[in-house]
Amino acid sequence: MSTEGGTKAVVAALTANLFIAVTKFGAWALTGASSMLAEAIHSVADSGNQALLLIGGKRAKRAATPEHPFGFGRERYIFAFIVSIVLFSVGGLFALYEAYHKWHEFHDGHPSELLTSRWWWVPLLVLGMAIVAEGFSFRTAIHESAKAKGRQSWTRFIKAAKAPELPVILLEDFAALLGLLFALFGVGLSLLTGNGIFDVIGTAMIGLLLVAVAISLAIETKSLLLGESATPKTIEQITGALTSVEGVERVIHMKTLHLGPEEILVAAKIAVSPTDSAATVAETINAAEDAIRQAEPMVTALYLEPDIYHADYESPTKSARPPTPTH
Repeated sequence: MSTEGGTKAVVAALTANLFIAVTKFGAWALTGASSMLAEAIHSVADSGNQALLLIGGKRAKRAATPEHPFGFGRERYIFAFIVSIVLFSVGGLFALYEAYHKWHEFHDGHPSELLTSRWWWVPLLVLGMAIVAEGFSFRTAIHESAKAKGRQSWTRFIKAAKAPELPVILLEDFAALLGLLFALFGVGLSLLTGNGIFDVIGTAMIGLLLVAVAISLAIETKSLLLGESATPKTIEQITGALTSVEGVERVIHMKTLHLGPEEILVAAKIAVSPTDSAATVAETINAAEDAIRQAEPMVTALYLEPDIYHADYESPTKSARPPTPTH
């Protein structure tokens, strides 16, 4: 997945959310609508999250050091996980607290500020403008994601993506549009019926939505942080590149690991043709390494162990653990 595409989607979302946050806070200040406050905090949380994604992307580009020999590619995963925590705490829990607070006020008989304000029409205007702005942001995220999604379903793409930026932005923008509809539901029905409880319900729906999205993001980024293998298609390309090299008979076993969205570690034991010449084996290994990097440029760390294939490798008792080569 292109880093540039993810960055473009992040910047588009950040620009939209900063504008939207200001207008939502203004509407809340004029009317006291709890849905508008929940949505304003939601936009602030989203803006902070997009800033975190940009910071993570920049830090991930640092060169490897002796202390971190495989580089800092996983910084992007770490910051994406922090995003899920911010969305859960700042966005979701705050909205649920606001709904709980307003419900108590409603239960105690306090009149809704929204229903008594002469600026009652402002939230409707702001929500309409926000839906348009979020729609453009969501469209950009979909356009950039489509380049990497291929024929996968959107659900599969979000689960399988190794670069966290686009899935995060897709989920955030989708949640933002749903949240705006929930806020419109709460404010609109409160104004139509004269009953402030709908504003409270809309706020609670926003909170539950953000909590659900945050948990989904946390689950996906946790898997990336633990370390995921390359995709089946990438593994197939690497295997094909290895077996196409003269002198390589087969791949005995291979393990892959994403060090970052565009960085893959490959460790493989390969069966080479029996020979007494160390120079021949070295030439075979060098040719295999070149073939792999041509087939998959994301392979940044590559370790190949040559061995002579024998029948024990096919033994069921050996399947749980690769056999130790004899020297």
